[in-house]
Amino acid sequence: MRILAIETSCDETAVAILNGIDDVVRVESSLVRSQIDIHAAYGGVVPEVAAREHLEMITSMIARSVRQDGAGIDAIAVTAGPGLAPALRVGVEAAKTLAWSWKKPLVPVCHLEGHIYANWIENTPEFPVLALIVSGGHTELVLMRDHGNFERLGETLDDAAGEAFDKVAKMLGLPYPGGPAIDRLAAQGNPKAFAFPRPMIDRDDAMFSFSGLKTAVMYELRRNDVRMNDESFRADVAASFQEAIVETLVEKTMRTAGRCMPKSIILAGGVAANALLRDRLKAAAEARGLAMSLPPFQYSLDNAAMIGAAGYFRAVRGVSADPLTLHVDPNMDI
Repeated sequence: MRILAIETSCDETAVAILNGIDDVVRVESSLVRSQIDIHAAYGGVVPEVAAREHLEMITSMIARSVRQDGAGIDAIAVTAGPGLAPALRVGVEAAKTLAWSWKKPLVPVCHLEGHIYANWIENTPEFPVLALIVSGGHTELVLMRDHGNFERLGETLDDAAGEAFDKVAKMLGLPYPGGPAIDRLAAQGNPKAFAFPRPMIDRDDAMFSFSGLKTAVMYELRRNDVRMNDESFRADVAASFQEAIVETLVEKTMRTAGRCMPKSIILAGGVAANALLRDRLKAAAEARGLAMSLPPFQYSLDNAAMIGAAGYFRAVRGVSADPLTLHVDPNMDI
């Protein structure tokens, strides 16, 4: 099955072509146009600006990926939510138009499901799978017993880990996006310099909370405001903050694995690109004899290939939508 995939949930315009055979999905092409340079001036994503940029790019990116008549395409997958409503509409309306005119099945995909299925690109994790989803808007532990079978075991009670990264980066005067900036700065610092809290790490459940950690960093910076121009101080804060988040994520994931007994652990979401998290989670899983899957780095951040991978497994189960009635769902759940 050959899939055309479209992703416009936030500030990346993305189009991909994938081939799926049995349980293996391979990427033929993947185009991503990032808007980071545009939104950096605002310190965050502006939905209306993102939508205009998607509208500017989407037609030419589709034209570069497929023939005008859609020949060779078996289905069209598109992110229907969650995300920014104006941005989502651009991709969904493009996909609806193509599905109707080409008479192809239209497969709506949840963005979070796409992040999970980035781990199925040229890989086949063994079920049951415990997925740690870590992004700007979500921090969740999800158990998969089979394709399309999701059970949320825990989630954040307040800030997501990625949101905490972005807010602490702003406190440190780092550029948008904050996660990669903290990752780079932390590499120069001492992760034991500050004893930041590990929120809820001792609770015997799969719930997370990061607002208290973010507040602890804010108070530390206020106490040391005269040192804010000291690069080594800022690096130590970044390293200690990152260490607290990674330790919490890994500990809670492995404790949950001990209860639900998965055969595989996978990492998903934009924060899956964080080098320390990837290394620590992989080492912890292997120490317990669990298979560990990490998405290819280029498919950790928002892209259409992951949407195509999820779309393929939905399409083989017969999931599709009417191209005349599909609407975006900014709050779509997995």
